[in-house]
Amino acid sequence: MPRRTATMLASTLMLIALLCAGVLIKVPYSVMSPGPTVNTLGDHGGEPVLQISGHKTYPTSGHLNMTTVRVTSADYNMNIAEAVYGWLAHDNIVVPHETLYPNGKTEQQSSQENAEEFSQSQEAAKVAALRELDLPVKSQVVVSTVFKDSPAEGKLHAGDVIKTVDGKPVKEMTDVSELVTKHKPGQDVVFSVVPVKEAAAAEKAGKEPTRTEDLKITTEKAKDGRAVVGIEAGTDHTFPFTIDIKLADVGGPSAGLMFALGIVDKLTPGDLTGGNFVAGTGTIDVDGKVGPIGGIGMKTVGARSKGAEYFLTPKDNCATAAKDVPDGLTLVKVDTIDDAVDSLNDIRKGDTADLPQCTVKK
Repeated sequence: MPRRTATMLASTLMLIALLCAGVLIKVPYSVMSPGPTVNTLGDHGGEPVLQISGHKTYPTSGHLNMTTVRVTSADYNMNIAEAVYGWLAHDNIVVPHETLYPNGKTEQQSSQENAEEFSQSQEAAKVAALRELDLPVKSQVVVSTVFKDSPAEGKLHAGDVIKTVDGKPVKEMTDVSELVTKHKPGQDVVFSVVPVKEAAAAEKAGKEPTRTEDLKITTEKAKDGRAVVGIEAGTDHTFPFTIDIKLADVGGPSAGLMFALGIVDKLTPGDLTGGNFVAGTGTIDVDGKVGPIGGIGMKTVGARSKGAEYFLTPKDNCATAAKDVPDGLTLVKVDTIDDAVDSLNDIRKGDTADLPQCTVKK
């Protein structure tokens, strides 16, 4: 066989081998890419995303879009070729599988965790929005979880309203652990609670519950040596009217800011966006503080591809987002819901010269 022919044959066989290897050899990586973006002021799946009843609402226009990131599933086995394509694609990010699914987390576990975070973000968004508008929100500390085989099992129940611990009023959920851990393991602690059924009945009737129960629970020793009773406290909020957020197949906490702004827009006269296309992201707590999220680069790409001109960006994500800004998109830095509302007012009025924009750290 002539040398040239042999060389070409060997090269062809090597190329085929490499292609086969690229398809057959699996690597422990996953891909993140831009996901759907939904206007919180509009409809999704045939019904309004934000549904408010029991309070006057006002017409809105423009967009306040929440943004998402699409990720490969926990059981997806990526091959070398797909990993290389992901690394080369501008809109995708290839990350170690462990980053998205740590400690062997399954798809079901991840979905459940995301659903819980999404539900919590909706609750926080409602509280932050109403507080921004100086509308009353009643808050009370409740038993969120009772752990199996703990001292509290059978005595406290999820949904019980905690009024006092050892006679001291409970105002914040952190008060519970602080008061319990003042004890030594083996000592008794007394909870004064409104049982969950009575609390629910009183709320339905629009009345304050009148009966409390005093329960003595003997503490036990936690792994770190603290005294515990085996519960997790949480905060339950009661709103003066009904706010429902209808958005399926979305998880995680990062839509909180945009939900809160959508609620504010619907509950106030005028038009918060001025008809502009604004998108954004960010967690939010009940005090209106905006927190950072993951996948900021993919969210800006997804938002711009749908037509967004402005993107509300958590302060702590600004430096990363500013490294690669899609053409035509202005990144607006926000740290609180107040910041976001102020910036939207400027955008509505066309007064954008002094918008707080994201810049690359030097």
